[in-house]
Amino acid sequence: MQKPNQNQKLSAMISRRIFARNCLMSASAVAALPILGCRSTRVKTAAVKNGPAAWTVSLDQDWLFGGKLNPEALKPDFDDGSFSKVTVPHCVKKLSWRKWQWEEWQDVWCYRRHFTVPEKFKNHRLFLDFEGVMVGMEPTINGHALQKHLGGYLPVQYEITHLVKEGDNLLALAVDSRWSNVPPQGNPKGPDSVDFLEPGGIHRSVSLRAVPRVFIKDVFAKPVNVLSPERRVDVTCTIDASSVPEQSCQIEVALRKGSRIVASTHKSVSIQKNGETEVNLTLSGLGEIALWDVDAPHLYDVVVTLWQGGGLSHDYRTRIGFRDAQFKPEGFFLNGRRLQLFGLNRHELFPYVGFAMPKRVMRHDAEMLRHEFNCNFVRCSHYPQSEAFLEACDELGLLVWQELPGWGYIGDAEWQDRAVRDVGEMIRRDRNRPSVVIWGVRVNESKNDPELYRRTTELAKSLDDSRPTSGAMVAGLGSTKNWAEDVFAFNDYAHNSTTGKMDLKAPLPGVPYLITEAVGQVVGVGPSPSHVYRRAAEPALQYKQALYHAQAHDQAMRDSHCAGVVAWCAFEYASSVKVAYDRVKFPGIADTFRIPKLGAAFYQSQIS
Repeated sequence: MQKPNQNQKLSAMISRRIFARNCLMSASAVAALPILGCRSTRVKTAAVKNGPAAWTVSLDQDWLFGGKLNPEALKPDFDDGSFSKVTVPHCVKKLSWRKWQWEEWQDVWCYRRHFTVPEKFKNHRLFLDFEGVMVGMEPTINGHALQKHLGGYLPVQYEITHLVKEGDNLLALAVDSRWSNVPPQGNPKGPDSVDFLEPGGIHRSVSLRAVPRVFIKDVFAKPVNVLSPERRVDVTCTIDASSVPEQSCQIEVALRKGSRIVASTHKSVSIQKNGETEVNLTLSGLGEIALWDVDAPHLYDVVVTLWQGGGLSHDYRTRIGFRDAQFKPEGFFLNGRRLQLFGLNRHELFPYVGFAMPKRVMRHDAEMLRHEFNCNFVRCSHYPQSEAFLEACDELGLLVWQELPGWGYIGDAEWQDRAVRDVGEMIRRDRNRPSVVIWGVRVNESKNDPELYRRTTELAKSLDDSRPTSGAMVAGLGSTKNWAEDVFAFNDYAHNSTTGKMDLKAPLPGVPYLITEAVGQVVGVGPSPSHVYRRAAEPALQYKQALYHAQAHDQAMRDSHCAGVVAWCAFEYASSVKVAYDRVKFPGIADTFRIPKLGAAFYQSQIS
């Protein structure tokens, strides 16, 4: 292979520069980069009437970032004129594409957001919705402190109905980015004990939501008997009431394909108490349904409408797909046919901004995996990932393994309670998604803890009995002893140092079997402790990466009892473990800028 000439080198540099510029212009880190000379400008965001709330206003614009927390900055009368204007998603520190220093974000940081409640929100209940804050937060509304929350990967809601006023309101946010006792953190060894770095900040969207006094809080629409003429959708609605209505309510559920109503049903409901009431309905008589499949991901809308006193009160919309996904000892079956799973693991970290990427870039990752790397499966390692990424998976036909936050460590009782909580929040958020076919309810590569994993498995089954559970195991745990899940998942990095080839283990007999990691940085070959597939590596070494990935998938495909391989991994990511180079880990078949490396050639070749 010839070395790249000067024009090729220049092209690669420009590609990276364009990538960085586009990312930064979309992320709030732009405000902190004097090299670009940019400041975010005020954007008026109209209230949008759709989805699971009556009205929603984005709060992503017009944040004020004050750096490290001054407790006085949480008070409404604090002068924030010196704060920097930023846009969410946002990272608390300027980052390069490499050499991240986790010590720089180990602090508590301050954000402020002024807002006015729209006139149309009067007589409604108001909620603040945070999609993700790394790693903990304590909001204050007009000087009233709300409960602190720890956990960076799942949404959090706060009701602020009685805390807002006419005119200017202040949301002040203390963001705690220190190492904390919450998955995947908590290990006394600190950030170096986890394979991926976690820069702090408000790394996902924030919104203000207005709903009626009685509203639909949640809907789980579960397709049942999908391959049978008796197929149906079991719908569980959770109604939240701040006061008991004088009259009974009417719940109507409709299954829609575009503007066409496929089926509908309704039910009268008497709300007897404040708080949550669960209502169950069934959509039947569906007739012919277009199945959701990897090559034809047909989606339907489920619209649940709440009527009170003869008038429309609230509606909730969610998307579903009709598909039958089963893991068996004979492999994985989608809609009755065996499908070999061909996939990659994905981290959500990006150069310059960490997790704080806009939604369109999250979607682009899914598009690359499905259309450029020809994958039909992705593992969200090792935390629940952006809803924008998952929405793209639904639309593209990309199957998903979704797992709780964690990496090799199990903490104390408080830590374990938070892990169980995260399993519940993950499933409630994503259980309507047809792309999600399995729940990871074990901490990745952790020791066996029968009691903890009994709790996570039982909770998963109680919230969603339509999907199997699993968790990635490693050498030393390779048996079904004290094993509580449905699918045996194994991280198999076996490599024959004599032949120089991958040497995957045979599937365990009698249980569904999936290889959740393989290849990575193959250890124990030559004088180096591992392969480092950097672009600066010799072409012969880069070539080996593609070859090892091909060998892993080929070996798994030869055994009909192996559901498939989810290889490590799609994209390079920030890490401080020993095999990282300049605090970037290089096992990706594409680099951290999402530019394919030579190792991607095998995946790009897997087309008809």
